Parts: sequence; C-alpha cells; structure tokens
Amino acid sequence: MEQSKDNKVIPMTSVDSGRLREIAPDVAYYTNQIVNLIMIGAPGGPWVLVDAGMPHCGKEIIAAAEERFGRGRKPQAIILTHGHFDHVGSIISLVSYWQVPVYAHPLEFPFLTGAQAYPEPDNTVEGGLLAKISFVYPNEPIDISEVLQPLPANGQVPHLPEWNWVFVPGHSPGQVALFRHSDGILIAADAFVTVKQDSFYKVMIQEEEVCGPPVYLTTDWQAAFESVKKLADLRPQVAITGHGTAMGADKLTNGLQALVSLWDDLALPSHGRWVEKS
Repeated sequence: MEQSKDNKVIPMTSVDSGRLREIAPDVAYYTNQIVNLIMIGAPGGPWVLVDAGMPHCGKEIIAAAEERFGRGRKPQAIILTHGHFDHVGSIISLVSYWQVPVYAHPLEFPFLTGAQAYPEPDNTVEGGLLAKISFVYPNEPIDISEVLQPLPANGQVPHLPEWNWVFVPGHSPGQVALFRHSDGILIAADAFVTVKQDSFYKVMIQEEEVCGPPVYLTTDWQAAFESVKKLADLRPQVAITGHGTAMGADKLTNGLQALVSLWDDLALPSHGRWVEKS
C-alpha cells in the first residue's frame, strides 16, 4: 500500500478539532482538524469507520476510536465516501494498524489504486481564502488495492444492515452518502456541507449554514445539483456532513430546500475552471 506522493501535513484547523460528538447511541462523529469521520456502532459492540481524515493523523484517529470503543476494538471495515485527500489522508496508517477491508464506489477506484490523480484543485474559482490556497492540497492517488473492495451494487452497506449507500457524484465521480431510513440519519459526505468551506474564518469558527460542496474540488456542478436534490428528497432528520457541525430539524430541512431552490445563488460559483458559462 502507498499513500499519495504529495501527502503532507495541512496546517488547517477549527474550534471543533479533536471533538467526538454523539448524535445517536450508535452514531458519533469526530472532527479531525476540519473534516469529520463517522463511527457507526454502539460502544462495546462491532463498529464501522466512515472516512479516514487528514494526512498524518492516524494516531489521533485511533486514539479517538479507542476512547469510544475501547483499546484493541478495531472496526469491521472502513467505508470511504470518496477519495479526496481530507477523507483518505490517514488511510494507510489506519489499515496497517487495524488490518481491515476498505469499501468504496468503483468509480473512485482509479484514485484509490494509484491509477489516476484527481484534477488539481481550482484556485481560480470564486471563493474565499481556502479556495485561493487550494493549490497546496494533495491530489495524487493513493494505492490501497490489496484491501479495497467495491460497495455492493444493491445499495447495502457491509456490516451495517440498517444503512444504504446513495450515489451522489459531482464533487467527485464516485462519491456516496449513507442513509438510515429508520431514524433519518444522513452521512452526506461532501455532497453538501454545513460550513462555507472556502472561507477560512467560517471554517475556523465552524459557523453553521447549509452550503453546496467545496468549490475548489467540485468538477461537475450539474451532477452536484442532482445529488443535493436526491438527498433533500430523502428528508433527512439529521445530517453529518464532511465539513461542519451535524445539523437537524427545521434548520436542516429549510437549509436544504433553500439550497435546491437557490442553487445558482447559494452554491454555484460565478466563475471557475469547472463552472459552465450560462
């Protein structure tokens, strides 16, 4: 296995970094600098990790998992919502320590097997400081071929019989969200987020608002729009997004409705490498 050649520490953080928060007895999320990892499973029982955080944070993530589940209690699997650097940054160290399989959508496989790099982040896109400095973010592929497996085509999630995965491309070709119908919990990945991810100040203080996907890495805006509509139609009761604070109730419902109806104003940049000119 091999981490990406440009894998490096990214000096970005937020006020929530290092916090583990529970939203259901068997669902918690941990904020690693600026990105969320989700732990599904009740303490003391089997569990699954969703995503693998920022580069060079493996020891931190393992410590957070052991705080919740106990020392030596490894996950049954790791589910990757997609392969961007802030979601796979510590995958090699986690897999090496736990020796568990990793599941992802087949359309993400080129970026997870060393075959293909993501496009370089778009620092010309309309947005704040974090968009302007996005050229420093890693985009080279990792190689976890020996542990990588495809998510089942029937929409089921391995080891999580109550959950289904939902195809939500746009931000990346094979991005998936996870949804549990029984209580309406949505793990939205970066299909939408609850903090304006290109704003350094808003990321740092974690100001809550429903926003479109991070602008500097979203390559297909029409697909991104369709993905947000698909998730809004699920009528989630609580959403944990890749970035920002978990959100629920009317704030989530109204925010998603506004995002869909005002997409061009709230999400679509006025210019950028991947923005179609109207």
